[in-house]
Amino acid sequence: MLRLNPQTLKKFKRFRQIKRGYYSFLILCFLVGLFLIGELLINNRALIVKYEGEFYFPTYGAFHPGSDFGLPYSYETNYRELKEKFEQENSGNWVLLPLVPYSPNENHSSSGIFRPEPPSADTRHFLGTDTTSRDILARLFYGTRTALFFAVAFMVATYGIGIAVGAAMGYFGGWFDLLFQRVIEIWSNVPFLYMVIIIFSVIPVTFSIFTRVSILLAVMVLFSWTSMTYYMRTETYKQKARDYVASARLIGASDARIVFKHILPNVLATLVTFIPFTVIAAITAITALDFLGFGLPPPTPSLGELLKQGTANLRTAPWIVTSAFGTLVVLLTLVTFIGEAIRESFDPKKFTVYK
Repeated sequence: MLRLNPQTLKKFKRFRQIKRGYYSFLILCFLVGLFLIGELLINNRALIVKYEGEFYFPTYGAFHPGSDFGLPYSYETNYRELKEKFEQENSGNWVLLPLVPYSPNENHSSSGIFRPEPPSADTRHFLGTDTTSRDILARLFYGTRTALFFAVAFMVATYGIGIAVGAAMGYFGGWFDLLFQRVIEIWSNVPFLYMVIIIFSVIPVTFSIFTRVSILLAVMVLFSWTSMTYYMRTETYKQKARDYVASARLIGASDARIVFKHILPNVLATLVTFIPFTVIAAITAITALDFLGFGLPPPTPSLGELLKQGTANLRTAPWIVTSAFGTLVVLLTLVTFIGEAIRESFDPKKFTVYK
């Protein structure tokens, strides 16, 4: 069984006592759970199809052309039309659709003209459609999922590089520390936005969406890891002078063991407090880049792209910017409350009593 340090348990107890942060954490965990099963809630593929006594599961299953269900075409089945057909025939066949039966990249207009349409429960466009008749709720859901998972990947990569370099700088010191300080100072002065514009202007459009998103993630990490090194360097330099590090050296512990087994656990409290704010910075950055047109490649759903559409159609389609801005505010507020609660619960000065 996993045994946690009594001090760590005490910090978790403090975190639970901060209700605003604790409930925000529960809400965010619930949202992450929904994102993991998002295709079951928002998708243009049916969850279950019963046809001629057999069951099909298109959401996570194989591609099914319309001919598989008696329709006169060989491209992918339109399950909304299939449901209407089965209901009219009343032959015992049926289709179970998700709550929102639209994909984020699907154009669907009730009038046949691709234009923004206001929210409607009859068409199941609960937040309306955007300028090309794509469901806003579907694009918000998948855009928020992409932004959140992108931010987590960004945080893991940034922490990995920053902790490794910062710990080495603080532990070894000397010429190694001086060399990397100069490298970091030079690298920090390279303009991030200009580099993103230059890089994405030369990337071929033939690259897959996954490849372009990976390139964007790599570029953001390369220009963001430097700030974490300063915190890690300072904490490592401070912990290196403690008696337990000298004792570990006397008994023959290697440098790697001292850093990862002794120093790193003692500086985790400082690093953990920065995690939510790093996630916020990543979400804000990717949203801003999408708004400027240098973020996620189209037609990937994103909050920034919806904000751009909403500001361009503020009078004719106010529901676009309202939905996107509201989602962004709620997401950042939840993460901010969690970050404040973590910082307060892990603060050694706030709860320490000296006798």
